Amino acid sequence: MSECCDVAVIGAGAAGMMCAAVAAQRGRRVTLIDHARKIGEKIRISGGGRCNFTNVGSGPEHYHGRDPGFARHALQAFGARDFIALVRRHRVAFHEKHRGQLFCDDSSQRIVDLLRAECAAGGVRWRHPCRVHAVRRDGAKGFELDTEHGALRASRVVVASGGLPVQEIGASDYGLRLAKQFGLEVVAPQPGLVPLRFDAPTWAPWQHLAGVSLPARVRCGGRQFDEDLLFTHRGLSGPAILQISSFWDAGAALRVDLAPGKELGTALRQMKTGARGSVLAALANAVPRRLAQAWVENHGFDARTRLAECSDARLGALASALHEWNIAPSATEGWRKAEVMRGGVATTGLDPHTLQAREVPGLHFIGEVVDVTGWLGGYNFQWAWSSGVAAGRAA
Repeated sequence: MSECCDVAVIGAGAAGMMCAAVAAQRGRRVTLIDHARKIGEKIRISGGGRCNFTNVGSGPEHYHGRDPGFARHALQAFGARDFIALVRRHRVAFHEKHRGQLFCDDSSQRIVDLLRAECAAGGVRWRHPCRVHAVRRDGAKGFELDTEHGALRASRVVVASGGLPVQEIGASDYGLRLAKQFGLEVVAPQPGLVPLRFDAPTWAPWQHLAGVSLPARVRCGGRQFDEDLLFTHRGLSGPAILQISSFWDAGAALRVDLAPGKELGTALRQMKTGARGSVLAALANAVPRRLAQAWVENHGFDARTRLAECSDARLGALASALHEWNIAPSATEGWRKAEVMRGGVATTGLDPHTLQAREVPGLHFIGEVVDVTGWLGGYNFQWAWSSGVAAGRAA
């Protein structure tokens, strides 16, 4: 005999647990299915173990995909303030770390516990670890799911199986395959919020700078981010690079200002008058010394070259190169290092208010599996909460 429920939620991550809790507390019979042995593992490891669970400034302008405005409805219906209220209700202590980013004071496990408690309050039934082998339409009655724990009939199915990053904890493309099975378009998935690397010849002059970090302005794909940048053995990382990576496409060059807000050309020319110091020493006042040394050496200067020996034009060119460093990555660091997935189920096939597939009544897609990607800084968790609530209220 098949077990019956009103709503079957596939995937017990952030979006899935949120959706299940909201639907169950509306009186719906909900079964939450996940193949992982540990529930909420991606939440647990996020934010250095403290979970950057939202951003106080979350708005549709912080999300992108083919339709950048798609997230607006869900965010307006359940935004950052709503989730913060839930966090307060569960007495989870938190703090603002940087640019509106909110983190747990102690452990990200508190967010997992919050979600499990919300599910328990609604009487959510669990199947885990449990794999879903097949999902098919069951006439006018809804859907039938074949699972490791037996058949399950559901009036509605919510797919919250996440994306491809962090595959070592169970991430997969199951949700994307299910979308294709039901005829929905899928935007090709790519790693997002990920470090960028360069081919060996391009990176050879900078490889020894691994570990150097500094504030920078990075531009690409019509976007600009002012954040910290980190040199690595194979390329660039840090918040500025993770942010811009979601707008970078193969073959495109980055435009990097390594001294944003500083007029280096003017400063070097002014320092030249009566100066007895070196170009290197002057440049090291604006950027880390290791970078300054690599910069002068790779732009035709000797480390001992005196400012007074240089023409204004030559100093201006050196400064301009630091403000306008154009360099083209060869690739991203891939799924192994990605924090989120770009692409996913195309939003043209989904109702923005309910996340229901327009052509498949009763089938919803939420969270990272959808072609909605947030910036670094708590925005992707907020999309999980908002989309989960939207589907949970509609299911």
